[in-house]
Amino acid sequence: MQLSPLVQRFVLHFGEMGSRWGINRTVGQIYALLFTAARPLNADEIAESLGFSRSNVSIGLKELESWNLVKLSHQPGDRREYFSAPDDVWAIFRTLAEERRRREIDPTLSMLREVQLETPLSDEDRHAQARMKEMYGLILLVTTWFGDMQKLDVATLEKLMRLGSRVTKLLDVKDRLTSAIGMGGAAKDKTGKADQAPAKSAGSKTPAKSARPRKE
Repeated sequence: MQLSPLVQRFVLHFGEMGSRWGINRTVGQIYALLFTAARPLNADEIAESLGFSRSNVSIGLKELESWNLVKLSHQPGDRREYFSAPDDVWAIFRTLAEERRRREIDPTLSMLREVQLETPLSDEDRHAQARMKEMYGLILLVTTWFGDMQKLDVATLEKLMRLGSRVTKLLDVKDRLTSAIGMGGAAKDKTGKADQAPAKSAGSKTPAKSARPRKE
């Protein structure tokens, strides 16, 4: 299976980027080939196209399966396994992000959570623990936000991402409305209190004026 110059360029680039993403070159190139292939490929076709050994291809495919980035299928009359990448690019993005969170972010959060429970033994430890607490809060905030984004459907997520910097304008409008509503409620309460006259008790009586002797 001969690769076109276009596909070959993409495959080679993914191989180079793979090492920066924490995967080896072989795995990156195999995934790039499956992503651009018009049909599912078996291991022999992958090895022939990329010039890899059959054993390296098998190891690479197992790695991609552990990331949930390949689909396994069979064809009638053929006992070989065929592999393909998910069709939906959003599904690929969600899978990659979720796997990286599970493998990299969650262990870091667990470690940071544990060190917060330890008793610092010196001023240096207290300073370090405070810094770790800041890091924990930021990572937790980001992962919580990302988890909320993962729950959105693709159409809503696309709209939200296309808003870009306009999101800040929406937040500004929200803050102004909230402030205006709060000021209006405070003014209303103030006016209401001013208009209220002190109530008289039911049993209270106006004291009678003392009679003075009439001068003749």
